[in-house]
Amino acid sequence: MTRDARGAKTDSRAVLHVSTPVGTLRVTADERGVTAIDRVPRVVPRRAGSASATRNAQRAVRQLREYFAGKRRRFTVKLHLEGTDFQRRAWAAMRQIPYGTTITYAQQARRVGAPRATRAVGSANGANPVPIIVPCHRVTASDGSLGGYALGLAMKRRLLALEQEG
Repeated sequence: MTRDARGAKTDSRAVLHVSTPVGTLRVTADERGVTAIDRVPRVVPRRAGSASATRNAQRAVRQLREYFAGKRRRFTVKLHLEGTDFQRRAWAAMRQIPYGTTITYAQQARRVGAPRATRAVGSANGANPVPIIVPCHRVTASDGSLGGYALGLAMKRRLLALEQEG
């Protein structure tokens, strides 16, 4: 939130939509980076934000299109993620998982320095505000099952299959 010339609060966030093979994604960004990605049933009018917020959202949309076209394996957009220290560590660990590979929740827990915190890792992954860019779909259960996914297991399967093809 920022304030306009009269001192009133204004929302400087930008919201854009991108059509993908897994549905329509809504990308929200502010001046500091992308703040959220979620799936929506339909495109709603875009919300223009500040120039820098719009640039951040546009960059994310472009990189998501490249990812789904098989031309991008790593995202380089700026992120502005709010969460606990543990969540941020969990999200940072996910960003280190290479394209096309998976790790288990237990492996991720060890990577964040909390080897017994597999449930906490799962909760942090579920709270990930920017799925795909922070690739929580690359984390699976130790028994080989997919585990959970905030955007649905069908989407997790499709994302993993997309990366296996590429």
